[in-house]
Amino acid sequence: MRVFLFIVFCTMGACCFAQCSYYYLQNNKTITIGMFDRKGKEDGKYVYKVSGVSKNGGITSATVQSEVFDKKGKSMGGGKGTMQCKSGVLMIDMRMMLSPQQMEQFKNAKVEGKGAYMEYPASLSVGQALQDGNFNMDMKMENGMTANVSIDVTNRKVEAKEKITTPAGTWEAYKITYDAKTVITMGIGIPIKMQLTEWFVPDFGMVKSSSKWGTQELLSVE
Repeated sequence: MRVFLFIVFCTMGACCFAQCSYYYLQNNKTITIGMFDRKGKEDGKYVYKVSGVSKNGGITSATVQSEVFDKKGKSMGGGKGTMQCKSGVLMIDMRMMLSPQQMEQFKNAKVEGKGAYMEYPASLSVGQALQDGNFNMDMKMENGMTANVSIDVTNRKVEAKEKITTPAGTWEAYKITYDAKTVITMGIGIPIKMQLTEWFVPDFGMVKSSSKWGTQELLSVE
């Protein structure tokens, strides 16, 4: 049974949460997010498995293993990242923003550089500008080739507060828009630019996202 924590206090339309009950930080949970194309047809799913949840120095951390399946149930690859939370602020490992093909391609590469996190504050309000996210890593492939991956997330803004319903439930969620640019350099770097919208529930997590290619919705947390 899902347990929701009460809001500690709310002022001026911005609600503050003191806990870290995000689904990415619940030990042994399995999170399933469905992918749908522009016509609303099922196009596959993401499955995230949470393990190793720990608390140290006021920070809650968890390891999240991801796997992506196509619409026929065939695995397309996966990866692993670390999620953190401090005083209600969720920090999502930006490596999880790579596509399944990219995660599979680089899973055995030797990595240099530190990981980076995209933050979601404990307090959100309509009109609020959120911190940018930047990720950059150098990698050496098993075949000796080198590569660089960079992700820049900019222009993050809370546009509205809306009621969102998915197969997993109904929430009052904050609508957040942002721009993302991914550059993978293996000799020649080709930037991939996207405009995205997501619906985020403080102290729970993202319940829906959309881009020009389709939508993703939270199906279950088990």
